[in-house]
Amino acid sequence: MNDGKTRCFGNKEGQELYAKYHDEEWGIPVHDDRVLFEFLILEGAQAGLNWYTVLKKREGYREAFKGFDPLLVSKMTDDELEALRENPNIIRNKLKIYSARKNAIAFLKIQEEYGSFDKFLWSYVDYKPIINHHTSFKTVPVTTPISDALSKELKKRGMTFVGSTIMYAYMQAIGMVDDHLESCHIRQQ
Repeated sequence: MNDGKTRCFGNKEGQELYAKYHDEEWGIPVHDDRVLFEFLILEGAQAGLNWYTVLKKREGYREAFKGFDPLLVSKMTDDELEALRENPNIIRNKLKIYSARKNAIAFLKIQEEYGSFDKFLWSYVDYKPIINHHTSFKTVPVTTPISDALSKELKKRGMTFVGSTIMYAYMQAIGMVDDHLESCHIRQQ
């Protein structure tokens, strides 16, 4: 991407999708439960892969997982989930596919208990983003005590693909943590 903007990622030619995600979503606080569920599913799908791979398949995921409606995903049958293993528009890992339903069920229980998943989630950061001031990705952590605690709680509630590293990336994606580098054009604004 050659538009003269300094980004944390998405600067290479052919990575316009990645640059758009960086500029318009990454690190921006999200409070909509459906979007929070979407990122939960996508971050779990990303495990062991790179985020760009998942971004390219995002529309396929939206279609496969019913617009990321947690209620609809919680009701998906084994046959529906098995059929997704043949869908080239998503990552066809069986455990990741089945985790979407499992996580949707736990997500709905958290919504019921707290009134919203947003309220539960953002309580981990006292309802305001953590803004870090890194000059290099070498100093950006992959886990923190908060991501450790969140991971532990979600696992206790029955979720999978919610390890601490995945949860830290999730926190970055939904703006609980702003890790834009000091040199990034977003930070400069």
